[in-house]
Amino acid sequence: MKMPLGEEKNGACDRSIYVNNPHLDSMKDDILYHFNLGTSTHDLPAMFGDVKFVCVGGSPWRMKSFTEYIAKELGLSEPNAEFPNICEGTDRYAMYKVGPVLSVSHGMGIPSISIMLHELIKLLYHAHCTDVTVVRIGTSGGIGLKPGIVVVTKQSVDSVFQPRLEQIILGKPVVRSTELDAELAEELLQCGKDLAEFETVIGNTMCTLDFYEGQARLDGAFCSYSEEDKQSYLVEAYAAGVRNIEMESSVFAAMCKLSNLRAAVVCVTLLDRLKGDQLTSSHDILNSYQQRPQVLVGHYIKKKLNAYKKS
Repeated sequence: MKMPLGEEKNGACDRSIYVNNPHLDSMKDDILYHFNLGTSTHDLPAMFGDVKFVCVGGSPWRMKSFTEYIAKELGLSEPNAEFPNICEGTDRYAMYKVGPVLSVSHGMGIPSISIMLHELIKLLYHAHCTDVTVVRIGTSGGIGLKPGIVVVTKQSVDSVFQPRLEQIILGKPVVRSTELDAELAEELLQCGKDLAEFETVIGNTMCTLDFYEGQARLDGAFCSYSEEDKQSYLVEAYAAGVRNIEMESSVFAAMCKLSNLRAAVVCVTLLDRLKGDQLTSSHDILNSYQQRPQVLVGHYIKKKLNAYKKS
């Protein structure tokens, strides 16, 4: 089953969601198991058809917090408003919606976000959504950047600094591009300049398969390399344009590109990995840092919606 890259609607070209799975055509019902949603049990177009922005992040608490924040920014929040978890029937992911903004948690690491994205993409497809922008907001370890700087990802690269995602399918390696929307990245960078509340930069993001050895940490249960080895590797990463490290951006970029979704990754740095491996900042400072990506993306969404109203 394929969707065209654009459909004519009211004389304009809409950017449609693209899926490529012929087996979906023969399914009577598509059960989005980890969301506790389905095409025969829920009216997905009625529930989600107006979605234009999807923000995803690891923590359910963080995504609920973002929903509350964006609701106030867009003037869609009543006093003491409650935002129910649409996926409350499962403990895998959390999902919240306010106006045209959907907020979804994805857990930690490539496998967890991959499962979520398969079902999210199908949800948007079944809901007949168009012109959707998806942004991952999160935290990361910086390289050569002081804590609190927000990094908008230029390219997601693997552990040898290549912009690719290698996945084993039917026992064979499949390599996919991790290219992100360059125009969207520049728009987000400009939003950072507009806000002038914290430093925002564009750089490559290294996506690893784990938190400790894959990120050259010295504080895991196992470590077979020296401090000098670690420093040499991170300096090499910096020379390759890498400015931060996290564990989801590669599959996020690859799947959004395959689906014709405009996508960006916006992560704040919690520490400079050249200077240490463990977080030493206070809880309050770390919490203030974690709010910066949502402030930046919230400003972007508000700016785009205001532009839509004027056009």
